[in-house]
Amino acid sequence: MADPKGFLTVTERELPARRPVPVRIMDWKEVYEPGDSAVLRRQAGRCMDCGVPFCHQGCPLGNLIPEWNDLTWRGEGRAAIERLHATNNFPEFTGRLCPAPCESACVLGINQPAVTIKQIEVSIIDEAFASGWVEAQPPARLTGKTVAVVGSGPAGLAAAQQLTRAGHTVAVFERDDRIGGLLRYGIPDFKMEKSHLDARLRQMSEEGTRFRAGVNIGTDISWADLRTRYDAVVIATGATLPRELAIPGRDLDGVHFAMEYLVESNKAVAGDPVPNQITAEGKHVIVIGGGDTGADCIGTAHRQGALSVTNLAIGRQPSSGRPEHQPWPMMPTVFEVSSAHEEGGERQYLASTVEFLGNEAGEVRALRVAETEFVDGRRVPKSGTEREIPADLVLIAMGFTGPE
Repeated sequence: MADPKGFLTVTERELPARRPVPVRIMDWKEVYEPGDSAVLRRQAGRCMDCGVPFCHQGCPLGNLIPEWNDLTWRGEGRAAIERLHATNNFPEFTGRLCPAPCESACVLGINQPAVTIKQIEVSIIDEAFASGWVEAQPPARLTGKTVAVVGSGPAGLAAAQQLTRAGHTVAVFERDDRIGGLLRYGIPDFKMEKSHLDARLRQMSEEGTRFRAGVNIGTDISWADLRTRYDAVVIATGATLPRELAIPGRDLDGVHFAMEYLVESNKAVAGDPVPNQITAEGKHVIVIGGGDTGADCIGTAHRQGALSVTNLAIGRQPSSGRPEHQPWPMMPTVFEVSSAHEEGGERQYLASTVEFLGNEAGEVRALRVAETEFVDGRRVPKSGTEREIPADLVLIAMGFTGPE
């Protein structure tokens, strides 16, 4: 156990401050200020090292959370990263992007604010990289087996790293022009700067993993040919097929899927030329969908200089506290103000999009929306409540339905 009395003497969560909104929307750097080591140690000391650590149940990776909390409190950063890496290949990604179900399952969270597990995780790995503790781990000998990994998102990279360290010869194929998948082109830099991805890719290259970008399996190389060339093939292409909104006016100019918009923005931020880039500059923007992808679009639109940003969600506004039907240790659906929402814009709930309205040039000019009502358990537009919202750019961020 870390500090035996830590949860009694420190009863509040302490997190790094977000940079001021007027400052951060002028650049693409990460939102949060650097953390304070004394605060981090104090928060790690709140961990009770529970007899049954439900944070394990909440974490999809089964991270050994009480162990590296204890090591952080003791100031043993190198040992902490070893315990964190024992279950998590890329804590620099998860520590920034994960919704932290471990914190929802924290036992202390029953009657106090939960331990700041996510912040402790990202602080451990950031210290490790800064201190030179993240080193390549090439295999001692090779097995003679070859493996192709198709897709270079987090799942593909994790599989590739484990297989390389096991002694197999691994090649990662990516159809985009750079390695990283969703981490490279789906996540804005204000959530995770690409330097973290690049640092990990350098480690993997030093371990022996080979990367082949700009290769579309099924087009440039057939699946049958790939299976012939390699002893095994790992398919890690992700669930990239977006959920469609099939209503009148969907084909108007200015109506796009969120990922079309985010990919182009990430490429532009990286310094790549993007002809006819989808941009929010000087436009009234509507984002349909209340999840993380929608929030990424909102933050991006603010940085591009949107005139206004409106976020529409078809469901009810979540409650601020844990709902009764989602008791501890479940991860509850609660109302949150992300950094992107904090930066401005309007959020509207129970809003059903009925039609995209266009001008004579075939460009979107507005959305016709209606209030949502529930009929036989289904969400449908309520007759007689239709209204128009001006829009020059509409981004559909309603989730994904599966692989392409």
